[in-house]
Formats: sequence, structure tokens, C-alpha cells
Amino acid sequence: MNEKLMFSMHDEKLDNMNVKQGDDGTVIVESSARLHMGFFDLNGGLGRKFGSIGLSLAEPTIQLTAKESKVFSLKLGQHVSEALLEKATKMIEVFLNELSVETSVSVEIKQFVMAHAGLGSGTQLALTLGAALNALFNLNLSTQKIAMLTGRGGRSGIGIAAFDYGGLLIDGGRSASSAVHQSVPPLLVRYDFPEAWRVLLIFDHAEPGIHGSEEKMAFDQLPTFPEHLAAELCRQVLMKAMPAIVEQDLTAFGESIQTIQAYTGDYFAPAQGGRYASVPVSKVLNYLENDGVACFGQSSWGPTGFAVFESEAVAAQYLSVLKTQFQTEQLSFMVTAAQNTGANISYESVN
Repeated sequence: MNEKLMFSMHDEKLDNMNVKQGDDGTVIVESSARLHMGFFDLNGGLGRKFGSIGLSLAEPTIQLTAKESKVFSLKLGQHVSEALLEKATKMIEVFLNELSVETSVSVEIKQFVMAHAGLGSGTQLALTLGAALNALFNLNLSTQKIAMLTGRGGRSGIGIAAFDYGGLLIDGGRSASSAVHQSVPPLLVRYDFPEAWRVLLIFDHAEPGIHGSEEKMAFDQLPTFPEHLAAELCRQVLMKAMPAIVEQDLTAFGESIQTIQAYTGDYFAPAQGGRYASVPVSKVLNYLENDGVACFGQSSWGPTGFAVFESEAVAAQYLSVLKTQFQTEQLSFMVTAAQNTGANISYESVN
């Protein structure tokens, strides 16, 4: 199969991934955050709505271990918020009850992607937990089935595809029938992200992004997205972003992402308070735009912002400048690479 292009294969089972059997039965699952760079058809006039473009990141990561146990236990590692406890417990209960697993599990979440930051933490938590139980109990579940059991992937399939494959991902949105059957938007195409390119993340630690019922309300109350703008954004993805990735043209790719961000950000402005959800992040993005940075934007509902640079050296230069220009406890920055492979599932060996 072409390394640059891969069509959706969500019917593949998680147990076909690289899993090494160990003697102690402890499963280790590690996945990572993703950027949601934007929707390109919020009109839905052709029978499908949303359609997403996004990128799997090498960091931040989520890592957990799980093993079979007579009594359920859930341990949260250092720097993992206690707010995860209830969410993770409910997800595990769903899997055990829905799949009629007769025994229980002991789970430790060692690392976690920050919640409500626009980085897909809820989806990755659901998929890593589901993958661990799938491996432990030989449940023969696809990633799509795990997502459906926990109500993930309703509007975007980027997080599910990122878990399976990594890379730059484009999905086909949701049709009326997929909404009824709760199926995940299909992955249309997947590319390796250029190895040299780096992503700078801009975190706002004071402003959580829109999520849950607030997100649903926002979509319900927003006006119909103009059809001609949806057509323009689809063209931007097909005739600009996709060829630009193949040719590793960051300027053209960035122009496409900026166009998507501008139209969708302005559309969501009544719900999130502006083109970008966070005022401090917005100031950083405006600075980058004025300095001629090719590719930047907000991931999902934010507040996390991002910018893409052609090399580690250039990203490091901007990181240093931003830390000086925007000295505040509310903001922090990280430079990371893309993740061009899917989640890692392994068994812990006995010491």
C-alpha cells in the first residue's frame, strides 16, 4: 500500500496490532493527542455534514496499564487529575457490562492528555481503555466499535483514525444514516506528515474549551453555514491541503488551514467569544500571523492553539521568542512532532 495514502480500514481488529504476549498479563496502551484543524462542510447540503482534517501528535500522550483482577480498582498516576476518576470508571463499567465480561480489572492511568483543551482527550481515554480490555479479554473489537460503545466520534472521526494510524487524517463527515446508527465518520485519506516539520502548541491553563452539553447547544443554536463557503473549504482541502502535503509545501498547506480556520472560527465566534476561544492564545496567534508564519490556528473548540514550522530549529526559535514575549502563568508552550503511527499496545514482561 502507498505509504502516503491509505483508505479507511476500520473493520480491522485491534488484536491485529503489534501486541507482544507477556507472562504477567499486564497490558500497556499508549496513545497521544490530536489536532482538529477544522471542519470543511458545516452546511451538509449534499447529505453529509462536518468532514474534518486533523493531525496525530507525538505529545502529549496518554498511557495506562490494565490487568485482570477479581476486584475493580482504578489508580491515577502523578499529575493526573482526580476529575478523570469518574469518567474513566464509567467508561470501564460500560465495557464490562455491555460485553458481559464476568471478571474485573485493575487499571492505572499513568499519563493523560489534558481535558477540555481541544486535543481529543476524551476519545483517547475511551480508546485506550477499550483497547486494553480488548487485549485482556480477547474481545475482538474494532476501534470503531469501542468508539461507538462510549459515544465517541459523533461528528469527527479524526481521533479514532489517529488511534489506529497516526498521520494527517481527513474524514468524510456524518450522513443521516450514520447519525442514526451512531457509526464513526469514515476515514477518506491518510498521509504521513513530513518528518522534519514541527508543531508548536499554545496552552491556556485558565480557559477550558467548549464541551459536552455546551458544545451540543452551540451547534444547535448556530445558523446554517453558507453553502458557497462549504464548497470553498472543500476545494481548499482537496486542491490545496492534500497536494501540499504530498509535495511537502508548508506555505500552501498553511494557507489552506488558515482559510478553514478563518471561516469556521468566525462561524463559531458567537459560541466561543471570537475567532479563537482564548484571548491570550489569540494574541499569540495574531503575533505569529503578523510575523509571516505559514500555518497556525486553534484545535477544535480550543483553547489550545498551534503553529507548524518547517524544522525543529525554526520551531525552537519561535518557542524562545514566545516565552519572552508572552510571559504569563496562564500560557505555556510545547514543541512536538507529528505521530505517523497508531497507538502502541504491548504486554509487560516479568522482571
